[in-house]
Amino acid sequence: MTLVGYLTTALQQRREAGIPPPNIVTCDNLVDNGRRLRRAVIELAARRDAELAAWIAGEVAFPCTMVDSITPATDDALRRRVARHLGVRDRWPVQREPFVQWVIEDRLRAPTPDFASCGVAVTDDVSGYERAKLRLLNGAHSALAYLGSLVGLVTVAEAMRTPALTTFVEGLMMDDIRPGIVAPRGLDLQAYVQTVLQRFRNPAIHHRLAQIAWDGSQKIPFRLLGTVAENLAAGRPIDRLCLAIAAWFQFVRRKARDGDRLVDPLHEVLHAVGAQCNGDASHDVDAFLTLPGVFPASLAASDSFREGLRRAYRQLDAVTTIAGLESLLDPAANFRPTPA
Repeated sequence: MTLVGYLTTALQQRREAGIPPPNIVTCDNLVDNGRRLRRAVIELAARRDAELAAWIAGEVAFPCTMVDSITPATDDALRRRVARHLGVRDRWPVQREPFVQWVIEDRLRAPTPDFASCGVAVTDDVSGYERAKLRLLNGAHSALAYLGSLVGLVTVAEAMRTPALTTFVEGLMMDDIRPGIVAPRGLDLQAYVQTVLQRFRNPAIHHRLAQIAWDGSQKIPFRLLGTVAENLAAGRPIDRLCLAIAAWFQFVRRKARDGDRLVDPLHEVLHAVGAQCNGDASHDVDAFLTLPGVFPASLAASDSFREGLRRAYRQLDAVTTIAGLESLLDPAANFRPTPA
């Protein structure tokens, strides 16, 4: 039986026993998770009993939620650390940073636990928190992953020990991403950015850039492209954003050149595009902009975006060392400030 099946059966049994329905509160990274789960449960219930489906629809709360805590992929190094420090053999230990954030939509039905007393944010704007996380934290993560990988850096903490990258990613968040985000009540965006930077610097979290670089074709649209489109419409800069996206292009190109398999649902298509790259910025960028399901047609047709990507791609073409990257990321030379 699936999770949806277990939930539907449990709700059916509670209804038959006259027990009030619970709040079904998710703890995952799916956008719009509560509504998705509600729809799935009601659809399954309707196949069993129309009255049960109606009761669930009218009585059971499925609030949307957002969770955030950096969790690097489990590897052999972590298994050895656990064995060394704890004296146990755990085949699948999970490492997590101390920071944790759980946001729950204010759709709960009484009685409920006092979530706020243990640090949970109960809000009517979960999507506002999601947007801040996806664009500020995840967007910055992707930028670090692709730029850092081009010069041989391995982890986020290592990348954050490179001053030019730290300055770049802070400028990306503060000047290019933050102006387009409407902060939900209770979230200070400036303080949030500083917290994200502090989390990235944590040397105890061995978060590999290669892990963050996985599934770029699925992540880039949510993490970076929405900000690019909004900045173009508002007349805000896109230079840093283009550099992060062009770094993904170069990452794909180099993987194809070296014969390395990408961890991405579009691996075959990406490999074909990367293998066709010849180093000419116009040719290569145009090829990437035709990737299916990645770049919206309106954005791919933007001359400003296309030229920004070509310029960034050209600049990154010869970057193979940290010194070369530092020169490119000089904020005084290469990035204009956000208009006041």
